[in-house]
Amino acid sequence: MKTNGLTNFAAGLLIATSISGAVYFFSDSGTSSKTQVKTVEKQTTVKEDLSEAEMKDKLTAAGYVVQTKEDYDKNIETAKADGQKSAANDDGGQKVVYRAVIGVSQGMTSIDVGKMLVKAKVIKGSAFQFSQAVEKKKVENKLRPGTYTVDSAMTRDEVIAAIFK
Repeated sequence: MKTNGLTNFAAGLLIATSISGAVYFFSDSGTSSKTQVKTVEKQTTVKEDLSEAEMKDKLTAAGYVVQTKEDYDKNIETAKADGQKSAANDDGGQKVVYRAVIGVSQGMTSIDVGKMLVKAKVIKGSAFQFSQAVEKKKVENKLRPGTYTVDSAMTRDEVIAAIFK
């Protein structure tokens, strides 16, 4: 008895799906190809023929910067040259300090913290060396979840003291 009812239900679903699919694929309602052609024709007839000066004026009025390809290439080359000059000037005497906000979550180890610090360029060396330094100080069990701010101007011991309280 139960099998017969389940078979009848499945057959009804199959018939209903077939009818819905046939109506969907073979009906002319919605957007037909004739309607789409008329829409395209309307769009092309509304099109305005603008001169180059009128296009530039409209774009400038709308807030765009209009320049020729030659001007664009020239500006790019100038910017690259200025960037290289400033990079050469910045190397003289200034030390770059990297600051990072380290988020420690439950279950993290000193190696995980070391990986984040190396990636943020706060410490030099490897995460394993950082982990060994933490173990030497015997503070590996004092790592608590939280957010810590450190920077590359700090010594390795200061970074360990800030994170492993």
